[in-house]
Amino acid sequence: MATNKDLILSYVLKPLSWIYGAVTEVRNKLFDKGMLPVAEYSVPVVSVGNIAVGGTGKTPHVEYLIERLSSFYKIAVLSRGYKRHTKGFVLASHHSSPELIGDEPYQIYSKFGKRVKVAVCESRRKGIDQILADFPEVNLILLDDAFQHRYVKPKVNILLTDYARPVTRDNLLPLGRLRECRHNISRADYVIVTKVPDAMQPLQFRMMHKELDLLAYQQLYFSRIAYESPEPVFPEAAKYNVSLEQFTRSDAVLLLTGIANPRSFVRYFKRYACRVKVSHYPDHHFYTRKDLMSIAREFERLKAARKIIVTTEKDAVRIASNPYFPQNLKALIFFIPISVEMVQGIDDDDFISSLRRAIDAPASKDK
Repeated sequence: MATNKDLILSYVLKPLSWIYGAVTEVRNKLFDKGMLPVAEYSVPVVSVGNIAVGGTGKTPHVEYLIERLSSFYKIAVLSRGYKRHTKGFVLASHHSSPELIGDEPYQIYSKFGKRVKVAVCESRRKGIDQILADFPEVNLILLDDAFQHRYVKPKVNILLTDYARPVTRDNLLPLGRLRECRHNISRADYVIVTKVPDAMQPLQFRMMHKELDLLAYQQLYFSRIAYESPEPVFPEAAKYNVSLEQFTRSDAVLLLTGIANPRSFVRYFKRYACRVKVSHYPDHHFYTRKDLMSIAREFERLKAARKIIVTTEKDAVRIASNPYFPQNLKALIFFIPISVEMVQGIDDDDFISSLRRAIDAPASKDK
């Protein structure tokens, strides 16, 4: 139930949302009418993005596409490189770090750098031009978080929306989390409802189909996050393997998260018997010496037979290169690798086959 404070905040923010929505609608109309320049490429471009701010699982889905498509195409991944400490076009290499290219591109490069090219650039057009000039063999480009970047027209537009807060139940910034009006979901060729619960029933799938009310040319899929066994953030310091199934109420886990939406990550740990304490920081947060001292104190206060720190895969790439991380905690911090699975009777081969047909199809006119 909404409190008086919520009602007052809604009253204050709603006019700002109207203004924000009007600005984004004007911008979209300028693109629709050809008044703002849009680049198209002979090499197919697949955009993976969302309408809401953060937390829908873009990076795991990009990694899923790399895993499933790299045997068919020579792929380059292009991202903005959010919160990196560099400017312009930067190609990922063994000299890269989260600070130079951003944590998500660095994570992708660390896992797939031998199979795909990974680059960052504020301008997607300049980035694509540079990739194609340097690597003419590339025949598929994956754009990370580019649904609003309309200066490039993708061959295939994939839109992600979180099951717990789909675009149909959200509001425009700053009242809600939407970057543009929800009807602009019509630009998507594929809509994937992400992070669906394991126990989701057929009726819930049908209700989501009805709620999103997609157009005839749009395809709807559902995915869930699969969590794997913990791995050490600092392998050289690790002294033992961790099995969360063996943890009891006498044991404790400090969850360290610096992601936009940690709810599903935290919820995952509720299946285990151990006590859980959460220490949450903003998305893409680079942990300072002060942060890490605070985390160390919080960990020290946990009274347990066994205790460890567990963080997300994205946080792990930032922590592993952090010179301030306490030496005595390096053997006690682990991360949970994650992957994406398609659900609701749709196996991964069905989705990938459909996507490949869309990628390889002759160019068509605007919808």
